[in-house]
Amino acid sequence: MSKFQELKRELSILDKTFGPRHEHFRVEAHGLDEVTYRFIAPDGEHIVHCNISESYPSPPPMWFSESEDAKITQIVESLSCIEPTSPNLLLRSTKHLIKELCKWQNISLPPYVDSLDLVQLIQEDVEMKDCTLSQDDDESEDEGLEEGHEDSEDSDNYEMEEDMEQDSNKEVQEIGAANYAVLERIRGTVCGSVQATDRLMKELRDVYRSDSFKKGTYSVCLNNDNLYDWTIKIMRVDPDSTLHRDLMQLKGQEGTDHVLLNMTFTEKFPFDPPFVRVVYPVLTAGYVLSGGALCMELLTPQFVHFWSRGWSSAYTIEAVIVQIAATLVKGKARINFQDNKKY
Repeated sequence: MSKFQELKRELSILDKTFGPRHEHFRVEAHGLDEVTYRFIAPDGEHIVHCNISESYPSPPPMWFSESEDAKITQIVESLSCIEPTSPNLLLRSTKHLIKELCKWQNISLPPYVDSLDLVQLIQEDVEMKDCTLSQDDDESEDEGLEEGHEDSEDSDNYEMEEDMEQDSNKEVQEIGAANYAVLERIRGTVCGSVQATDRLMKELRDVYRSDSFKKGTYSVCLNNDNLYDWTIKIMRVDPDSTLHRDLMQLKGQEGTDHVLLNMTFTEKFPFDPPFVRVVYPVLTAGYVLSGGALCMELLTPQFVHFWSRGWSSAYTIEAVIVQIAATLVKGKARINFQDNKKY
């Protein structure tokens, strides 16, 4: 069975087992590159994402959560320790995730979860026995089975290509042809850790899909197609803020009315925060330090200040961009027009 078939089978099992009416754990959405889970707990709902690479199961899926709860983050991070070489990696990871979430919330574990990762193995065992019996009955059928296997592989390849084409067309419609071209151009060419690269590809795709990006609230581009080096333009801030008035004045003087940021990532992302600095214009206040670096708790590693929450691997890049814009306004950032002339 091809890897593509194995993945589709695992996704089918998850979809049938955890439907939209499941009491506590639901597969919210799934595709060949991503699965979204919704955990419904007494304290609220938690969303967990699974990002699947094209060569699944190697490298293994990348997991992250939208929740800011430290326990959720700990549970999600523990999924990286699951043995990736054994069969049913997605099912085994999901099983581990459900068990830990239910244990955390003191919720009874559904009876079928323990056997979740055995479903596919049982089906394969039955297929193997059927094939063996068929060979014993008539050796001549062996040639037919081989020909059928080749036809099946051809059919699988055609089905995979057809599904990939449909997914591609859908993505082009969602994010636009130009943005899709960027993703295709950098796919498979990025030098960096697998974990960081997969997460950053996911973040960039989500940015392209976001309403704020499409409405022009901010823009994003990669410097020299480097996935680890982003240029971000904050195009809109609170219209009642002093920063907005300064930007309008800057537009009148220089034709520029945005805040330009540089955001860089390390190979330890998403467990290390990105480094962000204001490139242009020169800002004072607004938690902007000399040289443009931003002083924000959100961008501070947790181990730096044990009393603060700091960075969390659950944060999305879009949320970071939106929070930076809000922080500049909250901190009453102003443009230093005198020093800005030096640029």
